[in-house]
Amino acid sequence: MSSLSFSTLILCAAALFIMLLYMRSQALPVSKMGPSTEIFDNHGEVIETLNGGKNSQNVSLDEISPNLIQATLAIEDRNFYHHYGFDMRGIARAAVVNLQHMSKVQGAGTITQQLARNLYLSHERTWTRKLKETYYAVQMELQMSKDQILEEYLNQIYYGHSTYGIQAAAKLFFGKDAKELSLAESAMLAGIPKGPRYYSPYYDAKNAKERQGTVLQTMVVSGSITQQEADKASKEKLTILPLEKKKPAIGGYFRDYVRSIAIGQLGISEDQFEEQGLKIYTTLDINAQKVAEEVVTDQLSKFTEMQAALIAIDPRNGYIKAMVGGRDYGENQFNRVFADSRQPGSSFKPIVYVTALQQKQYTPITQFKSEPTTFTYDNGRQSYTPGNFGNTYYNTIDLRQAIAKSDNIFAVHTLLEVGAENVIATAQKMGIKSPMKPLPSLALGTFPISPFEMASAFGIFANQGVRVEPTAIVRIEDSRGRPLYESKPVMEKVIEAPYTYVMTQLMESVFEQGGTGNRVSNVLKRPVAGKTGTTNTDAWLVGYTPELSTAVWVGYDKDRNISTVESHLAAPIFAEFTERALESVPPKLFAVPEGVVSVYIDPASGKLANEGCPNSRMEAFVEGTEPTEYCTEQPVKKDTGKTDKPKGNGTWWEDLKRWWNE
Repeated sequence: MSSLSFSTLILCAAALFIMLLYMRSQALPVSKMGPSTEIFDNHGEVIETLNGGKNSQNVSLDEISPNLIQATLAIEDRNFYHHYGFDMRGIARAAVVNLQHMSKVQGAGTITQQLARNLYLSHERTWTRKLKETYYAVQMELQMSKDQILEEYLNQIYYGHSTYGIQAAAKLFFGKDAKELSLAESAMLAGIPKGPRYYSPYYDAKNAKERQGTVLQTMVVSGSITQQEADKASKEKLTILPLEKKKPAIGGYFRDYVRSIAIGQLGISEDQFEEQGLKIYTTLDINAQKVAEEVVTDQLSKFTEMQAALIAIDPRNGYIKAMVGGRDYGENQFNRVFADSRQPGSSFKPIVYVTALQQKQYTPITQFKSEPTTFTYDNGRQSYTPGNFGNTYYNTIDLRQAIAKSDNIFAVHTLLEVGAENVIATAQKMGIKSPMKPLPSLALGTFPISPFEMASAFGIFANQGVRVEPTAIVRIEDSRGRPLYESKPVMEKVIEAPYTYVMTQLMESVFEQGGTGNRVSNVLKRPVAGKTGTTNTDAWLVGYTPELSTAVWVGYDKDRNISTVESHLAAPIFAEFTERALESVPPKLFAVPEGVVSVYIDPASGKLANEGCPNSRMEAFVEGTEPTEYCTEQPVKKDTGKTDKPKGNGTWWEDLKRWWNE
């Protein structure tokens, strides 16, 4: 009998040993509480932490106050260093209580079991869950040291208010690091995880204080502190920081765009994006984004239902620096930056004109008569009669004046002369994918284009004819820092640099005296080029500096016309955003490429200016297209060192530009 018992004992021991070896060799399940995915701006500042918006920050065990460690062990698991994942006495005690109540009313979870439940299981009160919890706890004990388990636990435990881990809790409640917590503070925090809704001082200060006393007395019983130390800590007055109202995360529309790119184009799964601790480094400039949101909010404050969109791109590398898809992300998440239902109006005209410049049919001094005109097309079978805003016409004007005043007659004439198909081809090369038809009204921007496409296209003018594919994500790393994706900007020369420079010089006149953007010229303190656009329902300003290409749209979501006052809102949004976003960047002239010549011309005749034509202006031409005849036969005086120079329009950068080119 004794031999049988001994054999049975040996077999049981062998079976237990084999089972333990098996448990040790098996990988633990994938944690359901993986590290949070973080999205960074281009300066490395966190824009958003995902995974349910939890507030957490991992620290090592030696970065946690010994007071907090002792308090947690005393109240949660006094025998932590003396069991193998479960406490038999605790289980027996809980079983008696549960049998008395005929339900699962008391747990006996060790720290290891709690960690296993938090990482791998739900919180349902069932025996099946409890058995799995115990199994995983033993498995953890076989594969991890006690200190590793305790460190993981203290970084995962929930302290309420979307706060996980002792470091985040210490910051939330006391504004200090976990290693700086006093005994009184540690006892207060150690008591919260049992029931954050009951023991958080933010919810119930009395319950929190009583729970702190319970923790301190438990520490006395466990021998980690003396009664005198407990009494002193209990009397200590704690300074608990006020619970700040959660501020809405910045860049909501941009964050949604990043998610759509990562999941829709880069092969990142939804679960991976949310729960696998990715680090996503983006192009967003957090300061520019804040400025964009503030400016849009301020300018629309008096117009309750009006919406706006703003997208700013660095033309040199395609990096998206700011994105506002509406007046309030919290109220409406529809991103109007990508809306393909809004007509760009006259802001489309530069694409018409750069097409004409490239065909060498047009120069800045090309003239046409601005008057009521009926154009025929389709081999004379159809006609089109555009009009200018307010039925204002300017008689004979040149290309610079046509752009500055946004003359519609000149634009339609240009489109029909160079061919609508050629204009569409130019737009497509510039990255505009929205459908367009070769009709005369194309010149006036009657076919919808998104602000995103417009900002990207105008960036080509700023970048000397080179198109860089817009980029939102620079790099994605997994939780271990291994690269999953790295951007490789696609760059393509789509327009020769001299043509883009001439267009830039022409579009600068939009912000000068007589230009449609002149009302914000006092705000702009740097060289800026751009174009306004207005339809019955939309107001635009698309413009750029050497560092930033920005499209601003203003209008209503529903089919509703805008008033004259509302049609002027896009320009101040653009101007204020541009200046504030580039506040730390010194003003810079647009670089003059090879193949450009600048000469003084007589605006009336379009010929070279001399002393006989005093009202001259400097004009940039693609080399070989500049005029060669003088406005009069009067000979040009030899330079005596005191040559009178034509006066500009009073803006400092015009004078600087003139000096530069001379």
